[in-house]
Parts: sequence; C-alpha cells; structure tokens
Amino acid sequence: MKNFVFLFICSVILGNLNLNAQREVIEYHLDEDAKKIYWGYYLGANKKDFKINYNNPNTYINVEPGVGFNVGLIGGWNINKNISLRIEPGLSSNTKELAFTNIAGGARDSIRQIGATYLHFPLLLKLHTDRIGNVRPYVIGGVSYDYNFSSNEKNPDDNSNGEFRMKSNNFAYEVGLGVDLYLPYFIFSPSIRGTFAINNELVPDNDPNSQWTGPIDYFGTRGVFINFAFH
Repeated sequence: MKNFVFLFICSVILGNLNLNAQREVIEYHLDEDAKKIYWGYYLGANKKDFKINYNNPNTYINVEPGVGFNVGLIGGWNINKNISLRIEPGLSSNTKELAFTNIAGGARDSIRQIGATYLHFPLLLKLHTDRIGNVRPYVIGGVSYDYNFSSNEKNPDDNSNGEFRMKSNNFAYEVGLGVDLYLPYFIFSPSIRGTFAINNELVPDNDPNSQWTGPIDYFGTRGVFINFAFH
C-alpha cells in the first residue's frame, strides 16, 4: 500500500508538471494560501509493528503487523508561504500479534493479541515548495503524543494470567512526504508518514525473571501512516 501511495504522489506531480507545460492553468484556492489559519480533516490507514531490543540474545518475538485506520482533524498556521505549523488530533486503531518463540507450550503462553486504540496528537512542521499550478509537494515532520486506551497499564494481572501490559502515555517522532492538490472545490492532500516510538512502551511483569518480559530491553511502536486530507 505504501509503495502505491508513493508512486501515486510522484505520478500526480509529474503529470501536472507536464500538463502545466502544455497549457495555461487556472489556479484554484488562492485565497486559502493567503489565510493564516486553516482547518481540515483526514482519513487513512496504518500498518504498525514493534521495534524490540533484547537483553537475552536467545530470545526472539515474532511480530505479525496489523492494518488499522486513522481519522482526525487538522489545524494549521501558515508561518509564511513555505512553512506551516500543524496539529492533527485524531484516533488511531490497530491490532498486532506477538509470538514468543522462546516459550514452549500452547497459544495461551506463547501468543499475545495486542489490540490498541490511541488518541493521537501530533505537532508537526510542514515545509512545502511554491505552487506549481495546482500542485504543491511538501515534507512534514515532528513529534506526537499517544494515549493508549487499551494499554492495561494499571491491570494487576500480567502475562502469567494472559495479560500483556503497555504504557498508557507514549511519545514518538514522525517524518513523511505528500502533495497538496488544488481541486475546484477543495484541497486534497495524500501523504505517507513513518512514526517511531521514543520511549519504552512495555510494562514489565511482576516477576523480574518473567519469560515474557524479562528478556526485553526495549519495546516500542513503529509504523506507516497513509492519510488522505481535505481542507
């Protein structure tokens, strides 16, 4: 999916450049570019897994990534014609499966389903080129805060009772690229973005020698977001 979106963005840019070279183009929404504050919303999909570092080299956890959805609002402040600051509060949902290859036994001990719904709150800096007709490519990056509604952080039960626990409050950094397409009735902005956890999201089991969490040094979310924004 992410390769398709990247190729789609590139083909749109090249196609519009060719079209602009052949004929005079009516530029839409010039008034939107002049605004200091703008609003919008986005819909999209994500694919997430985990980056895991181990204390014990004989441990390996197989992560089966899951595909989920994103939805949220956009608030932007145009600092100048090429730089804007954005907030994108929204919800993100995803389910992943962990297979602990170091643990013998049935699925109850070796398999964990990790379902999560996040309040996702990024603070981003958007750097874009001058308009090329009705196209404006951009790069975007920043930091984000995630509240994990499904974390189980305060659950007294741990993996010995089948409960995998993660922290509720998490931070990440994000980088991506996209393109603003100025259409007659709205501005459409497809983008692709990577997100990478900063803090360790794992809540260790009560037993420090737990076969599930004892061998893990770092456990953090990483993923790809594909968003389709409208404003």
